[in-house]
Amino acid sequence: MQSVAQRIRAVLLDALGTLLTFEPPAPHLRTALRERLGVEVSDDVATAAIRAEIAYYRSHLHEGRDAASLDDLRRRSAEAMRPVLGIDGDLTGALLASLRFVAYPDAAPALRELRALGLRLVVVSNWDASLHQRLEETGLAPLVDGAVASAVLGHAKPGRAIFAHALALAGAPPGAALHAGDSPDADVTGALAAGLRAVLVARDGASPAPDGVPVVRSLAELPALCQYP
Repeated sequence: MQSVAQRIRAVLLDALGTLLTFEPPAPHLRTALRERLGVEVSDDVATAAIRAEIAYYRSHLHEGRDAASLDDLRRRSAEAMRPVLGIDGDLTGALLASLRFVAYPDAAPALRELRALGLRLVVVSNWDASLHQRLEETGLAPLVDGAVASAVLGHAKPGRAIFAHALALAGAPPGAALHAGDSPDADVTGALAAGLRAVLVARDGASPAPDGVPVVRSLAELPALCQYP
């Protein structure tokens, strides 16, 4: 009941699809291959190569625990493109040049508004050890109080452990925290199972959410959901 609900003291936020996105990588890959290896590939081939890389990375991202293992993961992910590209040469540099992360335009303003409400903010993401670097390069790191990458912790969403670790960083119990993310399973179901309140970030307006879970299309809507029990 609203009369006994705790006021929100902390907001946990997913990264990719919630705070961060990336520029279409295929055009950047084509440019990188041309400039680095002198090889020209079509847009269709570059798109298929990126698709192969993403599939490999998603299956192995938990292996990027630290700098050394992350370098190896990046090399292996780049090699996943070679059968599609059918070329020789070092693909790792070309891959990294093609991945350009940016913050959504609504991310920084929403984080500032949430902080103005006195809330603790922690990023919780199924990501490798580069999460902190991505937050730094997109300008979001100074606006949050911490970040938890699944590969570093050794636990991923929707598991309870990663939420518990983030709550410890935030200094808040589950009942006084809210998690916002774009995955109905990893973010919403995971947060609810861990005892948090949840908000589904559905930027395209199409993702379903369980009954009673608020759905927002922009992070600009999030602060209003955090001001009351």
